[in-house]
Amino acid sequence: MESTSYDTYYEYGTAAERWDRAQLFFDAKEYMTAARILDGLVAEVPEQVAPRLLLARTYYHSARLAKAEAELRAVLERDPVEPYARLMLGRTLERQGRRAEAATQLRMAAALAGEFTAPAADGTYDATYDGTHDAT
Repeated sequence: MESTSYDTYYEYGTAAERWDRAQLFFDAKEYMTAARILDGLVAEVPEQVAPRLLLARTYYHSARLAKAEAELRAVLERDPVEPYARLMLGRTLERQGRRAEAATQLRMAAALAGEFTAPAADGTYDATYDGTHDAT
């Protein structure tokens, strides 16, 4: 299959250059472009958590929630105590209407962040994460 300049743009440069470019597109809210760059980067370095986590965020922001969930679960397979991945997974599950599953992930995220908030009277759980990342 012949590669076009459109295809190679996403693969151009070193892994570090592509990481920087993906972050720039993410910051510019060009989530689809960032995801395209990150897809290749994640395939190249699947053991790295940061590119996969940013890819999950691009999927979350572009409402591709099933893909976000899959990437977050892959992160958690590699690093089960990654609190931001737990928080994002909880928020992703919430957006899919899966509140019971979300509550479990949000409780784990809060515990990993050192917060031990009890569930509300109605059984719901709203974790407030004060780590270095926001919930989006």
